[in-house]
Amino acid sequence: MDEKRPDKPTRGRGALGNPTGRYEVFDRLAVDDGWFLGGAGDPAPLRTEITTETSRTVITRNTSPDVPFDRSINAYRGCEHGCVYCFARPSHAYAGLSPGLDFETRIFAKDDAPVVLERELRRPGYVAKPIMLGANTDPYQPAERTRMITRGILEVLSAYRHPLAIATKSSLVVRDIDILAPMAADGLASVGVSLTTLDTDLARTMEPRAAAPAKRLATIRALAGAGIPTTVLAAPMIPHLNDHELERILAEASRAGASAANYILLRLPLELKELFTDWLGAHYPDRAARVLNQLREARDGNLYVADFSTRMRGTGVYADLLARRFRIACQHLGLEASGTSERPLATHLFRPPPQAGDQLSLL
Repeated sequence: MDEKRPDKPTRGRGALGNPTGRYEVFDRLAVDDGWFLGGAGDPAPLRTEITTETSRTVITRNTSPDVPFDRSINAYRGCEHGCVYCFARPSHAYAGLSPGLDFETRIFAKDDAPVVLERELRRPGYVAKPIMLGANTDPYQPAERTRMITRGILEVLSAYRHPLAIATKSSLVVRDIDILAPMAADGLASVGVSLTTLDTDLARTMEPRAAAPAKRLATIRALAGAGIPTTVLAAPMIPHLNDHELERILAEASRAGASAANYILLRLPLELKELFTDWLGAHYPDRAARVLNQLREARDGNLYVADFSTRMRGTGVYADLLARRFRIACQHLGLEASGTSERPLATHLFRPPPQAGDQLSLL
């Protein structure tokens, strides 16, 4: 953990600093006494470290009643996109790392995921249900360009005729249209593209290493043009920051070819409360109090409530108004108001391909 780096905006990164994870015994405080910077200006840019991680299993199960899938795969832990609002940041504390800068600079890659996945799909009694890629961290973050773990996973799922849904904010997903389009034609694949804002400056500050808004619209256009069911994910909606864009985001995505939409009110679990509050104060001090107060109004007086029935949407006047705006916009644009994985995907086509020595099927 980088305990020397001062808590100030770092070019190309989302979090301001590296607060200690909640499981650590000692708390580290970053202080610049003049020796680290030496009066020479900003410190050198942080470099991204990628560590190969060996997996025993790759399919993660969940029983959350507000999540429309019961299994997912995360090819990477941590995410270089650096989105300051990412609800997955607190998960880095399990590795003894900070949910701050560590989350976006110290990435774990599951290079063996395709091999492990194939082993899991061949287990006796396995029943196919849609697998979600991108439930926690983005399957198409920058490391995927060279590691190609996600592509390997897609190749396995395609060979097994296994349904999948993807959530991403990266244009790199277009690379895999050659796999996704044939799967989509058989009802085996859908993609959700996260489009948080149309404001390039806000996107650069809030999601520093993610694709620009225009590229995400181009991604929706390419996916939809290839016949892949595409959902626009207007998430998260943040009061007084990007919530005024909701209708425009949906309209632009609809014009690009999206056929469904979903939104989520900003979630701030665990350490994310402090990380987002610090970022807000540094970049938008003029409206920080308004943003936080409105979140509290929609979260029963707290910055976050983890209740399954309300955590995605919030409660109260503001939350009800946001939900009504979303519903009316979807109706006007002809968008299906749903999540990425709520579309029915084919499960009856699942067939493990034969291995050498297997008895031939009579089907």
